[in-house]
Amino acid sequence: MTAQFFNTIYGRGLIEELPKIAHRPYYVVTMEDLWFLSEQVWDEHLAGVHFVEGLEYEDLERIVEGLPICNSVIGIGGGRALDVAKFIAWRKRLPLFQVPTAMTVNAAFGHRSAVRFGGVVRYIGWAVPEAVYVDYGVIQSAPPLLNRSGVCDVFCYHTAHYDWRLAHERGMCEPQWPYDQHLVDEAAEVLQRVMGKLEEIRDVTDEGIRTLMEGHRWGGAAFHNAGWNPRHIEGAEHFLFYNLEYRTGKPFIHGQPVSLGIYIISALQNNRAEEMLDTIEYVGVPIRPEDMGLTWDEVAEALRTLREYVELAGLWYTVVNDRPITEEFIERVHERLSQPPRYEV
Repeated sequence: MTAQFFNTIYGRGLIEELPKIAHRPYYVVTMEDLWFLSEQVWDEHLAGVHFVEGLEYEDLERIVEGLPICNSVIGIGGGRALDVAKFIAWRKRLPLFQVPTAMTVNAAFGHRSAVRFGGVVRYIGWAVPEAVYVDYGVIQSAPPLLNRSGVCDVFCYHTAHYDWRLAHERGMCEPQWPYDQHLVDEAAEVLQRVMGKLEEIRDVTDEGIRTLMEGHRWGGAAFHNAGWNPRHIEGAEHFLFYNLEYRTGKPFIHGQPVSLGIYIISALQNNRAEEMLDTIEYVGVPIRPEDMGLTWDEVAEALRTLREYVELAGLWYTVVNDRPITEEFIERVHERLSQPPRYEV
């Protein structure tokens, strides 16, 4: 079967066209601080607006229960807004239109929503948008950090591939996910295409936007296209992010803790950690704890309890299961991250 990817449109002035094409009446899901991007666009066919606050399942169910009569859902924003739009479209079987406002995550291109159950992430649902609209002007108006940090959802292939190969060598691959070199090679090609355009991505040029968003387009659909196999696109670097969120209850710009995880897990893997840190810093993603409202003690505790969290959440076998995270390792990572970044952006 040929891999399926979401219909994706690149251009300018794309939000303004939505009232002309979305099934009426339409319901908009966005963030309160992003409402200004589209507030003046809507007409009398707007059924309502939801400003996203969280992703807990019970809260989302209450939103669905109180939904006004509508015939389509329009998601405008980052990962949380797009995930909630997907959830509502799935629960109510409504046509969906997605407008990512930054390149932070690949949520616009995935079928499932990253819903929290008591703070633990579960990917559920099924929603295929009529189209994903990538507006160059909208993306370029976002804070640079939001755009640059999106590299995490492609850079993570680096650590994911090591984890999957390690599980294969240990005989610990899940029965439904035997090691597949073809999937690894395909993901590695996407990673190299993004690596080849780092300057454009850092500067958020049109070419950089298209390159990274095409990487997201591939990666977002890869979970389903591989038969719900996440092994070639996600590993223990995401697990550290999930545990930080779970332990601290703090909201994050997705790419910062995931990029932090890419460096730390690469170090645990003895897998080109300095090269990955150099690349993350060159693109302009700050990953020191203080850059994301964390203390080092919080990061250290998330590392100490990472294996416990992996077992609690029922996540797959990675280097976290294979090697202990010692106090010596934690201190070594702390010492390295106490040094200033090599690049200033």
